Amino acid sequence: MKDADSTEFDVETPHPIIFKLRDLVDVEELGGTMRLGAWPCRLLEGSLVQHVYSGADEISERHRHRYEFNPEYRQRMEKDGLVFSGVSPDGKFVEMIELSRDVHPWFVGCQFHPEYKSQPLDAHPLFAAFVRAAHENRLHSETSMEKNGDVDLVVPERLTATSGD
Repeated sequence: MKDADSTEFDVETPHPIIFKLRDLVDVEELGGTMRLGAWPCRLLEGSLVQHVYSGADEISERHRHRYEFNPEYRQRMEKDGLVFSGVSPDGKFVEMIELSRDVHPWFVGCQFHPEYKSQPLDAHPLFAAFVRAAHENRLHSETSMEKNGDVDLVVPERLTATSGD
């Protein structure tokens, strides 16, 4: 859609795909006007995100935002291949989207902040799954190129850390 945007950036956009939370329309003061804290999210059966979350039907994630997906565009975007894979239990909020794995090997978007629940030695499931998918894609690409003889791969030496260095 030509000129599609978020009303956060362009209030005059002809296609406000992302807009201010409906509960905040006409509220201009910023204090206390956000969707904050942990909120439940129902995952679509068979979706990539349900796989990422080990088959869970519902998850809880932390939010900090005042904009949401405009539901007027949902049907059109679903028709064009966007998968709405996580929604609030009441169906009001789109929490997660993805593209079919037939279209893209790993494409997920979320409204919440997974970094709030991630730690260096205990990565959030979305981060761990993304890094795993990128690594597997790299291995697959390298194997395909080697079999086809398309390129000579240059694998840089990897640095290793040892105690006392």
